[in-house]
Amino acid sequence: MKPIVTLTLNSSVDVQWDVDEMVPVRKLRSSSPYSFPGGGGINVSRVIKTLHGQSIAVFTAGSLTGEFLRELVDLHGLLTRVVPIEEATRVSATAHERSTGHEFRITPPGPHLQESEWQSCLDAVFEFETDYIVATGSLPPGVPNDFYARVSRRAREQGTRVVLDTSGMALFEALKEGAFVVKPNLRELEHLVGRKAPEPEDQESLAREIVNQGKAEIVALTLGPDGALVVSKDDCIRMGSPSVDVKSTVGAGDTFVAALTLGLAQEWRLHDAVTLAVAASTATVMSAGTHLCQREDVERIYQEIRGEPLSL
Repeated sequence: MKPIVTLTLNSSVDVQWDVDEMVPVRKLRSSSPYSFPGGGGINVSRVIKTLHGQSIAVFTAGSLTGEFLRELVDLHGLLTRVVPIEEATRVSATAHERSTGHEFRITPPGPHLQESEWQSCLDAVFEFETDYIVATGSLPPGVPNDFYARVSRRAREQGTRVVLDTSGMALFEALKEGAFVVKPNLRELEHLVGRKAPEPEDQESLAREIVNQGKAEIVALTLGPDGALVVSKDDCIRMGSPSVDVKSTVGAGDTFVAALTLGLAQEWRLHDAVTLAVAASTATVMSAGTHLCQREDVERIYQEIRGEPLSL
């Protein structure tokens, strides 16, 4: 299997603190900070490595926070292609309130990318021989809304499949070019199509509409605790998530994308790839903060759902 290439334009250093209670004005005593490399594509690469797959993470890094991000990525042993940028890599913060279990997230817009910088990101993705490109996350300031559309167009020309996980205008423009897989959540899907989908049949109808219009071959709709709905031309798979003690939902969507792509890249049946994706994302919500899934949890949950051991 060729390495999966992941792309993160708006990378970040993710920092988490645990506090007893979030109270205004008062000084909040916290735990020591936990720091992780963040951004959708980097998270996808982290999960692929956990599941014994191989990827190449293409991401931006700038200034001192960018250097710190590189160190954090190296600690995870990822293969990388770093695109240097002038402005500083963003820092995203999460405060976990012990008394309630609630999370408070602060996510800045990120550095402004010059045209030469985002063009370098576009070129870097296509430096490697791969069958799958995972393009995920928000676009930082300065990057045109059709950036992911450019990725999709160029990938189609060379026969590479694009797995897309973004939102807003970036998603709207990208689907004009089409993708192999698109992974919206329900809010993103409703916004994209322009109508609500409160019932299961409504959700299936919206997903199938995107497939029938040729905007994506597979629509993987994530539904939080209700699992996922995955629709292709020949399949409609609705799979619930096992009931677990949820500690954090950070990174669950990226985990789903990583596991689904890894299963498809290994030529699994779609149903089996979806099972792996649900198992992995469920394992991630069992971990606090920006910790992602643990392989032993994924194996156990997969066997619970599938009724047979996981073999990667």
